[in-house]
Amino acid sequence: MLELFFVAAIIVLGIAAWRQNDRMLRLERELDAVRHDYLTSTRAAPGTAGEGAAAVAADVAPGAQPAAATDAAPAAALEAVEAREQAKREAMAKAAAMLDEQERLARTGAAETAPVEAPTQPANASSGTQDIETALGTRWAVWVGGLALALGGVFLIRYTIEAGFFGPAARLTLAGLMGLVLAGGGEFLRRSGFVIPVEGMKNAYVPAILTAVGAFMLFGTVYAAYGVYAFIGPSTAFLLLGVIALATIAAALLHGQALAGMGLLGAYLTPGLVSTEAPNIWALFVYVAVVLVASAAIARLRDWALLMGGALVGAGLWALLYLANAGTAVAQPFDYWAILFVGAAMIGTTAFLWLGRPEADPRRVDGPAIVAAVLLGLMAIFLLASPDLAATYGMWRGLVFVAAMLAVAAWRAPALPLLHAAGAATVLAALRIALSGSFNVSIFGERLVVDGPSLLPNADTFVPVGALLGIAFLGAGFWRARTFLAEPRGVAWTAWAAIVPLVVAGALWFAFGDVHIDLRYAAVALLLAIALAAGGEWLARAEQPPHAGGAAVSVALGGAGFAALQAIHMGFDGGWTTVLLGAAAVLPALATQLRTYPVLGWLSTGAAVAVLVRAAIDPTIVGAAFLSTTPVFNWLLPGYGVPALAFAFAAWQLKRTTGGRPQLAMEAAAAVFSLLTVAMLVRHAMNGGVIDTSVPSLAEQAIYTLIALGFGGILIALDLRSPSPVLRFGSLAAGVVSMAMAVIQHFLVLNPLYTDESTGTLPVFDLLFLGYLLPAAAAGLLALYARGKRPKWYSAALALIGAALAFCYATFSVRRVFQGEFIALWRGMSQAETYTYSALWLVLGVMLLALGLFFRSYVLRVASAVLIVIAVAKVFLFDMSELEGVLRALSFIGLGAVLIGIGLFYQRMLVRTAKGEGVKP
Repeated sequence: MLELFFVAAIIVLGIAAWRQNDRMLRLERELDAVRHDYLTSTRAAPGTAGEGAAAVAADVAPGAQPAAATDAAPAAALEAVEAREQAKREAMAKAAAMLDEQERLARTGAAETAPVEAPTQPANASSGTQDIETALGTRWAVWVGGLALALGGVFLIRYTIEAGFFGPAARLTLAGLMGLVLAGGGEFLRRSGFVIPVEGMKNAYVPAILTAVGAFMLFGTVYAAYGVYAFIGPSTAFLLLGVIALATIAAALLHGQALAGMGLLGAYLTPGLVSTEAPNIWALFVYVAVVLVASAAIARLRDWALLMGGALVGAGLWALLYLANAGTAVAQPFDYWAILFVGAAMIGTTAFLWLGRPEADPRRVDGPAIVAAVLLGLMAIFLLASPDLAATYGMWRGLVFVAAMLAVAAWRAPALPLLHAAGAATVLAALRIALSGSFNVSIFGERLVVDGPSLLPNADTFVPVGALLGIAFLGAGFWRARTFLAEPRGVAWTAWAAIVPLVVAGALWFAFGDVHIDLRYAAVALLLAIALAAGGEWLARAEQPPHAGGAAVSVALGGAGFAALQAIHMGFDGGWTTVLLGAAAVLPALATQLRTYPVLGWLSTGAAVAVLVRAAIDPTIVGAAFLSTTPVFNWLLPGYGVPALAFAFAAWQLKRTTGGRPQLAMEAAAAVFSLLTVAMLVRHAMNGGVIDTSVPSLAEQAIYTLIALGFGGILIALDLRSPSPVLRFGSLAAGVVSMAMAVIQHFLVLNPLYTDESTGTLPVFDLLFLGYLLPAAAAGLLALYARGKRPKWYSAALALIGAALAFCYATFSVRRVFQGEFIALWRGMSQAETYTYSALWLVLGVMLLALGLFFRSYVLRVASAVLIVIAVAKVFLFDMSELEGVLRALSFIGLGAVLIGIGLFYQRMLVRTAKGEGVKP
């Protein structure tokens, strides 16, 4: 019985809307006739037209005097003609503006259909005081008056209750009559030709306020009869409240959007106010659908976006409330058809009624469409990922929801938010499936158990559901992207065409496949890569000009590259995955010979990033347990070497074709992996096949320092042959890193004076030779090679580091002669050893001076001076007190001889400089 009432209500509401629309059409025809009559009259005889124009002009601008008579001078007659013509033009413009304003107001509701009032005071006569006065006397007075009427009715009923004048039935009857009187009074004022006295005061439209107050009192009367006095049952209360709400919404056609909002709020509150012991979910959703359709029809007639958005919010909230309580109702099982029904109502009203209106702009994203997208997306997530609904295969209903949203987004251009909501719902559902259960995670060597979401019953249902959704997004995405190729929405369609299949395939592989090697899912990912690449080429052919490689094409090819990397991870394990990922960087670079798309270079860069991430996660490439102890010829060589070669080739190929930042990135990747290859092989060989040992050694660190210095020199040489910012700054970075390693590791952390590490038993080729002399020579050679090719500070710093390393080698070698294999400081020092240091430092100072002059290095000359100063300080401050006998004398004699020799040397150098033969600093 209740369903019949709602069907009848829809019919009645449709008839009312049709009649109102017919009224609007008749009004438009009358306005057109008035416009035609007026324009016809202005084309009459000149004299008549002039008189009419003058009359209208006089009405528009009081105080203007008629032109001079025909017996005036010719100049005055000419001025009179011009004045009449000007008055005629002003009158025509004024009349046309008045008619246009009346027509606009007639289209936006009866509350605005009042005749356009006479011109108000001139703009220059208004002031802030008058504006406040106008607002207080019109808008605020009407608002407060309406509120006062509503509260007055409530207080009157309360007073009659407290005084006991009437019984409950009489009080409710009086309240209902008062509501009807107020609503009737509002309609009476509207029909009597009520106009808004001041332009811009539409919110103070008195008939609408009176009607709203009347509806409020009727709504409260019915609810009191049901909830307070129990005069009527829930069915009757539901029926009456629904009728009042729908009637209020329908009255909005005459009184404006604010009244429609009030009726809409009351309509959606009605089911919550009326309770029953045996709720009927179909009665609820049929009622919600009726309210939604009625509101959407009115919103379309008046182009009211707020009303449409509010109608969707109310329907969506009732549906989400039902979904949130799924599984908690024992007496009544969850009804999927009811949810599908209200979802269809939301989608249908959005697509057919709201977005089907002529005013809908296909180039703009629609506000109510965003509201619908958010609510429908949440409903789809509930159906796809709720444990309670998954037990009864709710995923298939979620598939229907997402497919419907996708279809509407493809049909109606302003419904693009539905695409985003459908894609997000599918992605979140896929991640929910993939991350279910518990996972063992290793963090810094510690095993942790991380609990994900609970496992879904019938989770394997998502395999066909996800596959169908992925195919749907892939097909619809490229189809619509080709239509909107030159617009941002084309990129959106392409993005979801790639994202959804990729995420679904990865989630299904992670949840149901073999995470080590699964050729089935690898084949699926490979097919997906081919499909995305083919789709990108299909889009590129439609570009203007063709094959421009725009944003949509770039997104498609980016998805294809990600799918290819995904296929490698799925189909291979361990070292082969790293090697193939590195080799994969070559393919996009080679493709630039056919298509010069900028995205191809970035695909090579993406492969390099993937290899770098894998190496950071597992530096052994194949796992520590499976890494061979054989030096050089183990998985480290192809695991780091093959990517290095592939990145270098990709950089070379990109330089020939597209160039740009991807080329620089690949050059940097090639340089980094070349260095890593050598460093990891050295570490592996020097630690017996173990590369993750926590015991550092000076010998191993020396190898790394030599590699960094050599790497810096190689980058300088490459930059000279093929200038590149990456090579230039990379060479500087390699030199700075090597110098930092020398200062921190060689001088401080791993210094055998502090660690007492064994220096070896061989007399020359010992730890000091490897740890200090070779790095000193390498730093000096790099400083010499970098002169004139890199900044002065770079060469100077390298020369200084080399000199410091050579000083350490010589000093430590002397100590090794006196102390043996172990040279720690706590082992003491003899007088002979102390004297030898003084002599050695003086000799080194002289050698540095000679080298500085030979290589014209100011830094080496300064270093020699510093070293000699240190030797002098040692002789006077240390040797004088520690040495005895002949050693003390020899120390001072040697110091004096060296200093005098240096003085004579500098005097000769100054003489040569004065003659023009000096050495340039």
